[in-house]
Amino acid sequence: METSSAQKRVTELQTLLNQYNYEYHILDKPSVPDAEYDQLLRELIELEEQYPEFRTPDSPTQRVGGEVLSMFEKVEHRTPMLSLGNAFNESDLRDFDRKIRQAVGDKFSYVCELKIDGLAVSLRYEDGLFVQGATRGDGTIGEDITANLKTIKSIPLRLKKPYSMEVRGEAFMPKKSFEKLNSVKEEKGEEPFANPRNAAAGSLRQLDPKIAASRNLDVYLYGVADTGGTGVQSHSEGLDLLDELGFKTNKERKKCETIEEVLLYVEGWVEKRPNLPYDIDGIVIKVNSLAQQEELGMTAKSPRWAIAYKFPAEEVVTILKDIELSVGRTGVVTPTAILVPVRVAGTTVSRASLHNEDLIREKDLKIGDHVVVKKAGDIIPEVVNVLLERRTGEEQNFKMPTHCPECESELVRLEDEVALRCINPTCPAQIREGLIHFVSRNAMNIDGLGEKVISQLFQEKLIEKVSDLYKLTSEQLLGLERMGEKSVQNLLSAIEASKVNSLEKLLFGLGIRHVGAKAAKTLAQHFGTIDGLMDASYEELIGINEIGDKMADSIVTYFDQPEVKELISELKSFQVSMEYKGPKPVTVENSDSFFAGKTIVLTGKLEQLSRTEAKEKIEALGGNVAGSVSKKTHLVIAGEDAGSKLTKAQDLGIEIWDEDRLVEELEK
Repeated sequence: METSSAQKRVTELQTLLNQYNYEYHILDKPSVPDAEYDQLLRELIELEEQYPEFRTPDSPTQRVGGEVLSMFEKVEHRTPMLSLGNAFNESDLRDFDRKIRQAVGDKFSYVCELKIDGLAVSLRYEDGLFVQGATRGDGTIGEDITANLKTIKSIPLRLKKPYSMEVRGEAFMPKKSFEKLNSVKEEKGEEPFANPRNAAAGSLRQLDPKIAASRNLDVYLYGVADTGGTGVQSHSEGLDLLDELGFKTNKERKKCETIEEVLLYVEGWVEKRPNLPYDIDGIVIKVNSLAQQEELGMTAKSPRWAIAYKFPAEEVVTILKDIELSVGRTGVVTPTAILVPVRVAGTTVSRASLHNEDLIREKDLKIGDHVVVKKAGDIIPEVVNVLLERRTGEEQNFKMPTHCPECESELVRLEDEVALRCINPTCPAQIREGLIHFVSRNAMNIDGLGEKVISQLFQEKLIEKVSDLYKLTSEQLLGLERMGEKSVQNLLSAIEASKVNSLEKLLFGLGIRHVGAKAAKTLAQHFGTIDGLMDASYEELIGINEIGDKMADSIVTYFDQPEVKELISELKSFQVSMEYKGPKPVTVENSDSFFAGKTIVLTGKLEQLSRTEAKEKIEALGGNVAGSVSKKTHLVIAGEDAGSKLTKAQDLGIEIWDEDRLVEELEK
């Protein structure tokens, strides 16, 4: 075939197959038999192999799975992927509705959507071409899973219009795909997946895209992350736009004018839920108007304009076989119920936390009892109550021990605490749990070092403290079970990469009592280096906003310990970063910026900057970006279609800038 003819045929096949793919996976109206589609795809694959210069990023051949990855790269979301607040009953939904009315009045509507039980993903397009897909991660940083997402045929590789945009959705595994996958795994003697959600998440985190391609995943898109330039005024318009662009959205959504309509919608799906070809775990309710969404704003964790109604937890009866004890990294001894395995909300449950001795007494639990079990939020197994009428008299009382089940040290109950605690600093369980915490996502985030691997390394005496992680060699790791050359290399690379983390990651990972992730960042920003923090006095610490008496005392006590000083010295010797690498906080005293010390509100659509970019630039110059206008507001930045916030600012006589003035000031 001549080159010009080959190019023409490749283009014809790509166009034709993309149209067939859209009809089958989006419209659910296939126009050709599968055999014909497969034959055309084979022809295209052969032509693109012979003429690779004609292969395009949106070719159907790009869905079959590319090269095996060594690890997932990190991706920072341009717009944070916040989680939703939860409602568990009618009262919660009515309370949500009341708060909306108090904030925006009575003229608004809701959009109700099925809450797909899968993995939240973000898709980025440039000039209509799919360029990157990522997991939610911690909401700010996710993982690049573009290669795996390309294997999902309902995700368009090129949009019907050349938009540059970021959209959000839920990748999931249909029930039929799940049943087929588990059937294959069982035939091979492998452990089946617990539920479709775990199967979907596990499939999208495979380093080999061909595995993801074989899992028959699907996706529903539920929102546009940044509507700038699209002309979209409401959430429902955003969903309609996604349909127009070739995305797959869930058609079971409904616009509701009142909370009564919302409640009827919710009630209907409680009944119809089992008949769906995919799992849902609730209903998402959103205020429809984007202007009103902006007016309602966000909390630190979730939007005020949306809520997730979680379906009532399924309750089942099983037998409490035993109560086991575990010791956490802070020494707290936690009892766990060992149950006769039972299916609850799609998974097999054999364990449930009992939290502490007081809860066991409160529920009057005895070993051998028939107990009611549910999953709180459809996730965490929980013992609800005992069926007293089923007692036979053979049940046995449980008594908490007086000594640590791991190291035999005497347990203590500290003042104002219900938990028993082991205070032996050399307790093996605390050391092991501390190591697991150190490598976790919000701490040093070392991929490949999960709980099982840490436990294995600890058991083999290859690690006893966190600095030992940086001494590990490939020879040591290759001698362990299930450790091949590739996994060992990936693990050592991840450990090496953790050395360049910013200081707050290390501080949180060290597990200093009362110091969470937020406090760790505050301390890192304030002191800049770990030496500065170690030299800080109690008085200096409590002078920092958000650092209280207990935390300050805990920090001073922690760094006074000789073994801690030795640990920090060892980590330094392995070139683990001891410096804060994020944006420095700017104060009125040390900044000549116009924004320093001022409270600023952003409203309306910005064209030159995204909302997140504007917020970050203002805060980097010492400003505080607030979500609502008040008498304490110093300045309002008004973009296009600014709503009630602009009106309120005008009424209060607050200074108002347009975006051009903001950009001009930022450039100074």
